[in-house]
Amino acid sequence: MTVRITGVGKHLPARILSNADLEKMVDTSDQWIVERTGIRERRLAAPDESAASMGTQAARMALQTAGIRGDEIDLIVCATCTPDGMFPATACLIQDAIGARGATAFDVNAACTGFIAALTTAAQFIDASSKRRALVIGSEVFSRIIDWTDRSTCVLFGDGAGAVILEAADGKGPTPFVLKSDGAGYKLLYARGPASPRSSPIESEGFCIVMDGREVFRFAVRAMEEACRQVLDVAGLSIDDATYIVPHQANQRIITAVGKSLGVPPERMIVNLEKYGNTSSASIPLALCEAWEEGRLKEGDNLILVAFGGGLAWGASIVEWAKLGSEQHGARQAPEAARA
Repeated sequence: MTVRITGVGKHLPARILSNADLEKMVDTSDQWIVERTGIRERRLAAPDESAASMGTQAARMALQTAGIRGDEIDLIVCATCTPDGMFPATACLIQDAIGARGATAFDVNAACTGFIAALTTAAQFIDASSKRRALVIGSEVFSRIIDWTDRSTCVLFGDGAGAVILEAADGKGPTPFVLKSDGAGYKLLYARGPASPRSSPIESEGFCIVMDGREVFRFAVRAMEEACRQVLDVAGLSIDDATYIVPHQANQRIITAVGKSLGVPPERMIVNLEKYGNTSSASIPLALCEAWEEGRLKEGDNLILVAFGGGLAWGASIVEWAKLGSEQHGARQAPEAARA
């Protein structure tokens, strides 16, 4: 593979919203939430936090673990569907904050599949030799588009940001990926925006998430299994060649069903949703960063990153884990202190 991850980072808001807290807000219970989702708590952004501010913090950690400065980045792709504003891109705000002067910066919105789309986009720039080092971020503040009276959605989502640094690497070929979408299913999972037609679709919904949970569950299991099998075919690998699967952290039952369908045991699935819930495009880079901090990832590990989300959209990519730290000229060694 011609692209490798040289730095990882994350940021999580300080405020924790537990299932016990939600019991006081809606008709639900800790047992009901855990049995149906696997989630025990989630993080909520402070009033002064945003996709840009959290993404900046995750980016700074990723730069530190890669041992480079912001001005050594020449591409920033931020995955978010909860941006600071309609424009400029959240990536531009992060670019300014980390001092990545002159870097190309733009956002992608593929809902919860956003990080896969952003990673794939950045990898194509590097594969084409038009960029040499990219910062890829997933950052979300879903707490601001939640209907906190709807127990079917308010128990699921949380806020956070994750980031990776990508660089060119010696390999056999381009980074394998699969990206798919089916706009015919958009009504199963969506949120209106400020520029929506006034008649679309129900004014009383505001800009909150609307989801058909039963149908999304069915779609998610099928789509993630399909994406894993297809990306393995693209890479010329088998499921036994995958050290870990890093799935979008939406629901434990979905993750368990996908693992069972693929014949992958739980210990080969990287999961942290019980602490953070569904952080949309941030969930995969958050899980990657935590797995590295815990010492689970070893050089040479093949990782399948797979997600699904509104669109409907789904996709997967395979990355080979390497020792963190940039090897390009002028870069400094990644500090071990970054794990703390």
